[in-house]
Amino acid sequence: MSVDPSVILALSTAAEADPANAALRMHLASLLYDAGRYAEALESCRVVLSRQPDDLQALDLAGRAAEAAGDVNASSGYRKLYEALGWKQTKGLLDNLEEQRDTDKPGLPPAIDDPDSRSPDKGARVSAAGKHRDSEAEHLGEWETERVTITLADVAGMEDVKRRLNLAFLGPLKNPDMMRLYGKSLRGGLLLYGPPGCGKTFVARATAGELGAKFLAIGLSDVLDMWLGESERKLHEIFEHARRNRPCVLFFDEIDALGRKRSLMRNSSVANVVNQLLTEMDSIQGNNEGLFILAATNHPWDVDTALRRPGRLDRTLLVLPPDVPARVTLLRSGIESRPTRNIDTAWIAANTDGYSGADLAHLCDSAAELALEESLTSGKPRPIDMNDFRAAMKEIKPSVRTWFDTARNYALFANEGGAYDELVSYLRARKLM
Repeated sequence: MSVDPSVILALSTAAEADPANAALRMHLASLLYDAGRYAEALESCRVVLSRQPDDLQALDLAGRAAEAAGDVNASSGYRKLYEALGWKQTKGLLDNLEEQRDTDKPGLPPAIDDPDSRSPDKGARVSAAGKHRDSEAEHLGEWETERVTITLADVAGMEDVKRRLNLAFLGPLKNPDMMRLYGKSLRGGLLLYGPPGCGKTFVARATAGELGAKFLAIGLSDVLDMWLGESERKLHEIFEHARRNRPCVLFFDEIDALGRKRSLMRNSSVANVVNQLLTEMDSIQGNNEGLFILAATNHPWDVDTALRRPGRLDRTLLVLPPDVPARVTLLRSGIESRPTRNIDTAWIAANTDGYSGADLAHLCDSAAELALEESLTSGKPRPIDMNDFRAAMKEIKPSVRTWFDTARNYALFANEGGAYDELVSYLRARKLM
């Protein structure tokens, strides 16, 4: 859909001037989505969700925008939360209608086994407790640890990421005597940050495989709940589940949504989740031995500063778009099950600098669609060739440019303590600052 860029610019300016206006922000997100600017649409939805985590419109659009941007994990999380909250709101409306029907017919006594038929306060408490027990049973089944078989050797390219990961995290774990000699502490966790679709989750899984530990991935929908106190309880249960399965890598995806700066929140119940997360990471009982905490975010500047203090997520690692060797591997993976002819993956990789892993997957899909379209028209199947890729490359551009535009400002003006030194080096090497 064609959208006038001047309209988007005007709405963006208005939204920045009135950050509490959720309706305005959602209108902007819808236009960005219609214009194909999916990453920006997702960011606008996240702004709304940081203030109103149960906004169904924002959750729905965030799920669709994340999927269109190639972030499948984020899309799945938003959709799960949308479906859960949507059902609860619908259930609430039906319960209210039923209650009203019973009130309108005083001659019909309420059923004696209906907890809602008791006094309003007591009934609400009993009903909520029942829902809490059901929710607990469901989620205990969902929080399943995974035995990962991949290691860092399966991560193509990204040698600098592997080196930093070994130096800051894996090396001390594998050499405890050396760690003690140099007084190296392993308290705290690791924060992976960078543009979307560049493999942060894959690196986290590979880290678990490298450690020979179980892997437990947690998203926003696994924690947030509309009932007061439920989110904190779920978070505690998640940590307890991970502790029971040690050694375990506990991975929080989109930690900026779960651990957003409390100064940016209007909802105190969401701020309480951050407090609970801090409590679990500090583990006053000292029972986090063998529990390794990793987190990923596209927006490290939105993560609460308390979460990044020593002993918590105090190590950071920048995960950038794949380099040439990684792009070759990703392209080969994208076409290996499809009919192809004379595909020069080295040439494509050399000419797709700055493309994320999600962009390369989209490129392979688009090239396949072009070949399929011609095959359907002619009635004769033909393999995917270089002409299809060249045509697709004219249409598909790197989706991470907007992320770097935003990141540059933080690298320039908010690099306290050298938090973004890696990012600064990358931007300067690419002459982006």
